[in-house]
Amino acid sequence: MPRRHDPERRQRIIDAAIRVVGEKGIAGLSHRTAAAEADVPLGSTTYHFATLDELLVAALRQANEGFAEVIAARGGLTDPRSDLAAELAGWIGEWLAGDRTGVELEYELYLAALRRPALRPVAAEWAEGVAALLARRTDPVTARALVAVIDGICLQVLLTETPYDEDYAREVLRRVTG
Repeated sequence: MPRRHDPERRQRIIDAAIRVVGEKGIAGLSHRTAAAEADVPLGSTTYHFATLDELLVAALRQANEGFAEVIAARGGLTDPRSDLAAELAGWIGEWLAGDRTGVELEYELYLAALRRPALRPVAAEWAEGVAALLARRTDPVTARALVAVIDGICLQVLLTETPYDEDYAREVLRRVTG
């Protein structure tokens, strides 16, 4: 039987891995579960991703794009007259108001880097990328502090299941920005 050309297969496998992690957590992800979810042969997952860590790296990279898309869609960093704390609080609110499963998944993948060293560079890319965007409006140290505060606020909302308080976030972020 001739090999079927399927240029979207790799992407379908990544999307499937994200769905599996969203439903079952990282412990539920394997080449087999990703293949079944993507409806592809098991060999396809190992062809595109030799190790599970490679698949997780691809999934985390794609998940990281979610927050970047929120930032890009809102803008706000280009206008030096805009209130940076209000912009950031709005970004967080928009991100958390979206698909909650997606946000939880992003943090689950992000925190998986604690135990999976292969994920650490991707987690660092996210933090560095957001800090670089914020450094357009502030200094590099403050930008890194803002990333830490954003992470902290998001994790508190996710872990405590409390509603996001944009006024609180704006005040905390304003204190960091001076």
